[in-house]
Amino acid sequence: MTNGDRSAPSDLSFRRLLLVGTGALGVSSLPGWLGWLRESYPHIDTKVVLTRQATTFVAPAALTAIGGKPLVHDVWPTEPQVTAPHVELADWPEAVAVFPATFHFVSRLALGLADTPVMLALQCTTAPIGLAPALPPGGYQSHAFRSHLAALRARPQVVVAEPELGRSVTTGRVERSTAAPLPTLLDLIEQRHRELAAARGEGDEG
Repeated sequence: MTNGDRSAPSDLSFRRLLLVGTGALGVSSLPGWLGWLRESYPHIDTKVVLTRQATTFVAPAALTAIGGKPLVHDVWPTEPQVTAPHVELADWPEAVAVFPATFHFVSRLALGLADTPVMLALQCTTAPIGLAPALPPGGYQSHAFRSHLAALRARPQVVVAEPELGRSVTTGRVERSTAAPLPTLLDLIEQRHRELAAARGEGDEG
C-alpha cells in the first residue's frame, strides 16, 4: 500500500461494497488494499470493477485471486445479458468507493455522463458514493476540477476524500495529487451511510 497505513474505521455498517478502480497509477496498489479490506472486514462482500484504462496499471488476475470472485470490467457486454449490468451495479451495493478516481472519471460523473455501465450505475444508485481523486500536476487547482468537485459535493450521497500531498513521478514536484488512503475514504463513506440511513428513519442499521 504505497500511501501508508491508516487507522481503519472501527466498524462499517454497510455489507456490500462496490470498489471501482480507475486508470490512475495509484490503482496499482489496489490488490494490497483489497487484501487489507478482506482481512479487516471479513463480513463485507466486495465486488471490484476496473475501468478499461485501469487494466494498464493493475493485473485483473491479481484482483480476482485476492478478492475471491470474478472481476467486473466497465465495458458494455457484446453478448445478450439476462440482466442489464448497469442496473445490477446500481442496485447491488450498499456503498460505493471509487479508489482512485481520475480527473476524467470525476469530470464524467459530475457532468452526469452515462457512457459505461459503472458511470450509468453511479448516476442512478441510491447508495453513498465515495471518491478518492488522484490528479495530474496542477489538477487540484484547476478551475475544471474545482467546479466538478463542487458539483459532486452538492449531491447528498457523494463524499470526496481530498487528495494528499505526493511527489509526481513525471515532474518530481510535491503537489496535492495523491489519492487519500482507502481507510480514510471508507470512514467518510461510513459517516454518510449512517447519515442517509438516519434520514430514512433506519437508525444505525445498514
